[in-house]
Amino acid sequence: MLRSEDSGDSEALAHASILTDAGLGDPVLEELRRITRRPVRRHEQRGSGAVPPSGPLVYVGPHLPDELRTERLVWFHSTNAGVDALLSAAPWPERTLLTRTVGRMGDRIAQYVLAWILAECQEVPAHLEQQRHAEWRRLPSELAEGRTALVYGAGRIGARVGALLRACGIRAVGVARTPRNDERAFDESVTPDDALARLGEARWVVSALPLTSRTAGFFDAATFGAMRGATFINVGRGATVDLAGLGTALDDGSVRAAVLDVLPEEPPGPDHTVWKLPRTVITSHSAGITAPEDVSADFASCWRALLDGRTPELAVDPARGY
Repeated sequence: MLRSEDSGDSEALAHASILTDAGLGDPVLEELRRITRRPVRRHEQRGSGAVPPSGPLVYVGPHLPDELRTERLVWFHSTNAGVDALLSAAPWPERTLLTRTVGRMGDRIAQYVLAWILAECQEVPAHLEQQRHAEWRRLPSELAEGRTALVYGAGRIGARVGALLRACGIRAVGVARTPRNDERAFDESVTPDDALARLGEARWVVSALPLTSRTAGFFDAATFGAMRGATFINVGRGATVDLAGLGTALDDGSVRAAVLDVLPEEPPGPDHTVWKLPRTVITSHSAGITAPEDVSADFASCWRALLDGRTPELAVDPARGY
């Protein structure tokens, strides 16, 4: 991985050509030029007749073109938070730094989670259904305060979810391979093994897990079966969930309801079984849409870190997948 303290890599970065995805907007392009004080140009995809510049390269975009996946690539800054597709496509170049864009995504996703929790507590879906039928009937509400939420994934996004839930009086338990003592985000941190015994006390189970070899299919029939009427909210990665197992748990009541912002297959066809899951809302991967300013701000923080001789906080360990 590129490290700024390595003189060879630092020199490569200093002389690298900076390219971006052709779809990146003009405001982002201009911001990258301002940040780096260097020429930045869009990369024309293979088949266009354009030839990538010689020498070291820096690339910014949502995907990495095959022709740039070489040892000449010293740094790739992803405009997405998830990098599983990048790492699964082919072996990652050994000395290429990979960073990602998070921006205000944690805040957006945290508010998304809280919105659906409060909507459920206030019976918003049921009230809307009654209105469609011109029906007047009082519905009891539920207080979120004092309830417990298990938040799987205690990174930047999961921590923002936990912090916002705690602000509303919800007891937030962070679940991570390495428990983190972040008193601002979580009341308590536990490992996934310990969390299995705690699922029965959760009113909400929130997944902010990345997709890795360890998390693929993590939420399976056994995990859902250990819940006791919790609502499941997935804002992480769709492939961490076994949809058949979720469907069974919804049928038998182990899972009260589900809110799925991400799915294993996106977009699902109109006949896909996911549309038939009972008491389930699907929101088309829209909980944490990346804004242009997120891309430029996070690129800038990584650029400054490298110039200062530090590894960027947004650097990804390809071996771990996040």
